[in-house]
Amino acid sequence: MPPKLNRRRAQAVLSRIDEILAWEVRHENERDTRFVELGKCLCEVRAGQYWRLENLKSFDEFLERRFPESRRKAYYLMSIHEQLPPQVRKELKQVGWTKGLELAKLARQQGQRFESATWLHKARHMPKAEFQREVEKELTGKDNEPSELIFFKVYRSQIPVIEQAIETAALMLGSDKSRGYCLEMICADFLAGAAIDSGNPELLLQSISRYYKFLPVPQREVFLSGLNQKAS
Repeated sequence: MPPKLNRRRAQAVLSRIDEILAWEVRHENERDTRFVELGKCLCEVRAGQYWRLENLKSFDEFLERRFPESRRKAYYLMSIHEQLPPQVRKELKQVGWTKGLELAKLARQQGQRFESATWLHKARHMPKAEFQREVEKELTGKDNEPSELIFFKVYRSQIPVIEQAIETAALMLGSDKSRGYCLEMICADFLAGAAIDSGNPELLLQSISRYYKFLPVPQREVFLSGLNQKAS
């Protein structure tokens, strides 16, 4: 059963979201400074199903109206609100939402071991790219592998399909994964299907190997255990 709709509270939260989004448009040079409050409001809209006040069918439809370019940022802001403790969120306006997302990754993985003061200090003083590398090193225990930028042109009519595919992959893999990881997952899925159709075992092995990399450690152990049982 859906929660009882508090129309007064719903109207107040929806109006606040619109106010913040309009403020960001007017103050381009200062945008993203209200992302903490925006993430909190979005989480409340989802939990209370306030989108029903506008006769919408789902929370995703609500996000499509407020974030027409991409719903990905909305989910990122919600992740920051859900993963970080209140004392950390109070300091995030000083570092920006992209660094806040990196902090949320750490908080989700480390739980009680998350040293918020240390990482907030790093977020304040490190350039964004350097901070992201530092977080990745902490999460994986190793330095990032070399990366490259790939450029290719798409038609405007193709963008909605591409964005929807990447957002769907992000929901499957977790919002902490980069768009590059999401695109790799989509390509690996395509190659796996092509390998089965063509009977190419090498291509299929390559695709499965890439899928394996996306699994969390406990699921990797389950996967390997199942293979060992079948082999024996």
